[in-house]
Amino acid sequence: MTLQDFLSEWHNDKPEILVHTSGSTGKPKPLWVEKQRMLNSARITCDFLDLKTGDTALLCMPLEYIAGKMMVVRSIERSLCLLSVTPSGHPLSDKSLSEVTNPDEEITFAAMVPLQVYNSLQVPKERDRLRRIRHLIIGGGAIDEKLSAALHDFPNFVWSTYGMTETLSHIALRQLNGPDASEWYKPFDGVKVWLNEEGCLVIDAPAVCSHPLVTNDRAEIRLSNTENGLNTSYFRILGRKDNVIDSGGIKIQIEEVEHLLKSSLTTDFAITSCPDQRFGEAIVLLTTQNDIDATKNLCQQLLPKFWQPRFYFYVPSLPKTGNGKPAREEIRNVARQINKSKA
Repeated sequence: MTLQDFLSEWHNDKPEILVHTSGSTGKPKPLWVEKQRMLNSARITCDFLDLKTGDTALLCMPLEYIAGKMMVVRSIERSLCLLSVTPSGHPLSDKSLSEVTNPDEEITFAAMVPLQVYNSLQVPKERDRLRRIRHLIIGGGAIDEKLSAALHDFPNFVWSTYGMTETLSHIALRQLNGPDASEWYKPFDGVKVWLNEEGCLVIDAPAVCSHPLVTNDRAEIRLSNTENGLNTSYFRILGRKDNVIDSGGIKIQIEEVEHLLKSSLTTDFAITSCPDQRFGEAIVLLTTQNDIDATKNLCQQLLPKFWQPRFYFYVPSLPKTGNGKPAREEIRNVARQINKSKA
């Protein structure tokens, strides 16, 4: 979809727009959303970041997904100057920015996925441009410790976002840099959160969603007193409910295992599971590293005994969604096919 395609759809007489979920846990699903609720979401973000008319916003995300669409809607809602470049892994490169009038124009606001940020940090000129962005929001995937550490001394604001297609992008932010850096997300004003019986986050954001949304994200909530004496609910994400492996009665959160390994495994990898007659489910590690023995030794050093994979399988590449997230269902299917072929 081009920018002109989206603008034509936005300005037609229909009150809704068709979007698709990311597909990180299965096939992307179509979803009709109200334009007015998209404007509400845009206004909330712009108010939180204190964006003003004439500020510049960088569009470097695909317009097929809600993240890209919402960058355009924010620009419409707040009359921002939208700089649109072709989505790529290096949105701040000379090649990408040559599509706009002035490649060195100061960027007030940009949204990127972790891979785009990581790639930009590797090139001095791109890193310098990244550091000059006043508000950089990062979403669409996990931000590991190394990337977080690389952003910690940035002079402006760097935020991790929490949200999904159903909430029309993010409903909470946490700062990644400076003295206010935190692993706890702060919901926007008007957003309430709580946990259901399974420990999953429930979101009530009436401005952007007509009903409370039960997520699959296992979370922890912390209440903090504000200056006016009211409680504010902060939350942090533990992992997805459908990413829990039940192996021999021990419940293992996939994201927690991956988090412990990310600082030491330098190649692409993913934790998943396959059926096991004895344990119900067995932990599997898929890796693009040819040296399986080295990977196994690292896992034995870094992981608790009951978190260590039972099977290690080499794959040339790992399935990803269109916006770079691990395609968990496909990853699980790959592991099961390999395990079945070796049985």
